[in-house]
Amino acid sequence: MMKYLATAGMIAAYTMAAVPVYADGHAVTLRATANSNENDEDYDGLIVFKNYVESASNGAIAVEIFMGTQICATGAECLEGVSEGSIDIYVSTSGGAAGIFPYVQVLDLPYLMSDDRVAESVLQGDFVRTMRDMALETSEDTIRLMTIGNTGGWRNFANTVRPVQTPADMEGLKIRTVVADLPQELVRALGASPTPIPWPELFTSFQTGVVEGSKNGITDIMGMKFPDAGLQYVTLDGHAYMGALWWMNNERFTGMDEAQRRVIVDGFYALQQATFASPKRNSIQAYADFVAGGGNLYVPTPEEKAMFAEAAEPVQAWFRGNVDGADQILDALIAAVDEVEADLAASYDADLN
Repeated sequence: MMKYLATAGMIAAYTMAAVPVYADGHAVTLRATANSNENDEDYDGLIVFKNYVESASNGAIAVEIFMGTQICATGAECLEGVSEGSIDIYVSTSGGAAGIFPYVQVLDLPYLMSDDRVAESVLQGDFVRTMRDMALETSEDTIRLMTIGNTGGWRNFANTVRPVQTPADMEGLKIRTVVADLPQELVRALGASPTPIPWPELFTSFQTGVVEGSKNGITDIMGMKFPDAGLQYVTLDGHAYMGALWWMNNERFTGMDEAQRRVIVDGFYALQQATFASPKRNSIQAYADFVAGGGNLYVPTPEEKAMFAEAAEPVQAWFRGNVDGADQILDALIAAVDEVEADLAASYDADLN
């Protein structure tokens, strides 16, 4: 596995600053990093995590937060740092971790989870433990998945050309994707043309017509001022939950005593809840600003959303046929969704009558 990880020499200097973990109560300092900024849900989660862990441990565990790229710059580089122990905690998107853990792309499969209640319940259950076990095996027991939160809400299709109400309206649109196979397969399945473009170049690409659409959440769209570049149509199809995978050096975690490990686990639970809530709150103003600026929002009817889901079905078959570990992780996700939906149906029956 390690041959797939990038060299992380730039972070080696931080290793000397690490405070060793001892089960007998010696002080612990954890270094946590996110390649985002202080306006991001990742930062909200880290602040909650830091506050909880330092308080619940009576100061025995300290958390240092490094935002941006001051410790590492890419998913592969940061995960190498986690593996070797020079970084204790790191958050990635599924795309950022897919080069090492390809099966995490299951989170990008479209239309499997219908709403926040389903997604948040699934991500607090055995599905995450299945992915954790797979990641530990892949990383030779060096990288541990602690939790999966959210970073930006739901992915929706947005474009500069026309309202999109059904898959037929996607025909021929040049849609920006990351350089990964799965999102490109989705765009093709819906009749559009996938166009990989680096994130920093996307604003200019909208202006010049290099691309005509993207797959983003509303907070990213407004944060990057994409409407100023012509992005005026958003279809709230909610095709993928924007999961944030929180990783920790496994030796660092298992080297703590049980009480410390409990504090860390509870801290990640608090972090997860913060990242579930933050996009909901931030999206309210983002949607209002989008509409106030002349933006067009469209909510597909249940029948139209079913058309999108049907058109995207081949992506699941592609995933099973092309990604190592796909069957195990996709079966786990489908089973988890089915269980959650059954529980929710029972809850609705009890609460609505």
